[in-house]
Amino acid sequence: MGLFYFYRMKLVTIKRFDDYISAYLVMGRLKEENIVCHLQNEHTVTTAPFLSSISGGIELMVPEIQEERAMELLTQWENEQVS
Repeated sequence: MGLFYFYRMKLVTIKRFDDYISAYLVMGRLKEENIVCHLQNEHTVTTAPFLSSISGGIELMVPEIQEERAMELLTQWENEQVS
């Protein structure tokens, strides 16, 4: 997938985080599953945490065409943590 294609994809937010460590961990797991990911507002929340509630936190975004698979994985991982 080329860089040009990436910028033409419609990205959707699948999860929001208050801290970048959790966001990076989930993003890393999704990338291992070949899901293209992007973190929005990462720098704002990291450098000015008090703006997290105003900015909506760090948004984990994926291409719309991969949203369903990404959500399935998130649900699976969350269920594994509960068990």
